[in-house]
Amino acid sequence: MRRAADALPAAIACLREAGVESAARDARLLLAHALGISADRLTLALHDPLPEDAAERFAAAIAARARRQPVSQITGYREFYGRSFRVTPDVLDPRPETETLVAAALEEEFHTVLDLGTGSGAILLSLLAETAAEGLGVDVSPPALEIARDNARRLGLDGRARFALSDWWTQVEGRFDLVVSNPPYITDAEMAALSPEVREWEPHLALTPGGDGLDAYRRITASVGDHLAPSGRLMVEIGYIQGAAVAGLMQDAGLVQVQVLRDLDGRDRVVKGRQKP
Repeated sequence: MRRAADALPAAIACLREAGVESAARDARLLLAHALGISADRLTLALHDPLPEDAAERFAAAIAARARRQPVSQITGYREFYGRSFRVTPDVLDPRPETETLVAAALEEEFHTVLDLGTGSGAILLSLLAETAAEGLGVDVSPPALEIARDNARRLGLDGRARFALSDWWTQVEGRFDLVVSNPPYITDAEMAALSPEVREWEPHLALTPGGDGLDAYRRITASVGDHLAPSGRLMVEIGYIQGAAVAGLMQDAGLVQVQVLRDLDGRDRVVKGRQKP
């Protein structure tokens, strides 16, 4: 029986031939997944025999990755803000830069939070896990909401997290201390330049509203005043060239203390504003 390490060279070569830039890293992650162990334990297992069933799982995973399916969809999970979230092709893959939004939201206390376009629930559930708040996540996609509910159950947050089918504000009632959103913001012109992992495998509904990419922000800011508590905050993720436009929409909606925040790469990433007291 061959060792686990013996399966890596051919797998890495296959991924490189398919154009996967992170071929070596991805092959190791998928080998750990096939073996049913955490990635940080793989080095210790490389010299162990590779069971036939694990070899078959690894081959299938490498074939899927060569088709440019994201690693997170193959393994079924993505790490975000220190927790593991279930993901599928029905939801946007939570990205490290979105942690900028979570970290900024946690700088002030809140008791109620609304997540517009919740997807996997990663933003909402991260905020609830770090606080004693209660929250509502809404999405227009029923399959996405099922993923979010499952993540809430897995994290033990289903007692404080509610989810509802809603086209932005249509089914939202009441006011919230905090409203957050990572809406679709990619322009029509930018879609063709996306990597195959994003363009071909993630839901277009969560990626782009078409046109100039600002339609979701227009809808969010048009009604946010009716759903923010006094001094409540609105915080949204943006594309790196959209800061001024989204800040202007917030100001036009009557929000104050509008700011554009940068991510760890120095790019504009979040716009925040506050309801008047």
